[in-house]
Amino acid sequence: MRVYTNFDELGEIKNPVLTIGTFDGVHVGHQKIIERIKSEAEKTGGETVLFTFFPHPRLVLNPADNSLRMIQTLEEKKANLERLGLDHLIIFPFTKEFANVAAEDFIRDFLVDKLHVKTIVVGYDHQFGRNRQGNLKFLQQYSKEFGYKVIELPAEEIDEVNVSSTKIRQAILSGDIETANAYLNESFSLTGKVVKGRQLGRTIGCPTANIEVSDPLKIIPAIGIYAVNVLLDNGEMYHGMMSIGKNPTVTDDQSIKLEVNLFDFEGDLYGRTITVHFLKYLRNELKFDSLDELIKQLDEDRKASMDYFSALDV
Repeated sequence: MRVYTNFDELGEIKNPVLTIGTFDGVHVGHQKIIERIKSEAEKTGGETVLFTFFPHPRLVLNPADNSLRMIQTLEEKKANLERLGLDHLIIFPFTKEFANVAAEDFIRDFLVDKLHVKTIVVGYDHQFGRNRQGNLKFLQQYSKEFGYKVIELPAEEIDEVNVSSTKIRQAILSGDIETANAYLNESFSLTGKVVKGRQLGRTIGCPTANIEVSDPLKIIPAIGIYAVNVLLDNGEMYHGMMSIGKNPTVTDDQSIKLEVNLFDFEGDLYGRTITVHFLKYLRNELKFDSLDELIKQLDEDRKASMDYFSALDV
């Protein structure tokens, strides 16, 4: 897959089959669209193209609203799209100036003059351009003038999967990881660097790796305890359990901490990059009256996690 951040980088793309969107999460609905443009490209001897934006339009158009978090980092999105077999990814810088481009100008100046698009695949409810004036009918209206074909993904086909990036964000923020994973068609994950923490875990028989996520826009799941898989930077994978929370039993610090306990792992992870795949929400964070009660609960959490993994292996 070739990646571009401006049209000056574009080489010749044969019979471009294009779709447009933010594609946060690259969920099952997005995957359906990618499969469709791949199918159309095979018919025409063309190449598939996704025109997407960075940063997310909401971050530019509503800068005062800092609530939006992304399901995937840009690098995670790239990796997913490459796995799906996309040929070309255009990541266009989204600015207020670009948001003011009229729909007709966007079609003519970007899609036709620069990209030389031959086929455009969009959903029945797709909108684009200044004040979202562009839509399916708008694209169809200009198709003869500009020499491209428009393929509509009908309502039944899109609504059949009944999924959106917003629904997935809501599921992650509520701890409903299994629903989020079903919509993503893979486990939700986050990647971070292991940093030094309070080192309390090792003193109570539950050593943890404290994770620092570098992207401030990456969505963090709800506070609680999770069964997870942990991928190390050397390719090794371990079962484990993850704590997201404030550790109220041992500290009054109100900051959210990400800590993961790897089962059957021995070694030093400080400074290494790891990826945590969230599989199941186990329980909410609790405040215990003593360390002994905390230790007892952690033993129960580990057993619940191991039971979960054992059931997967059956």
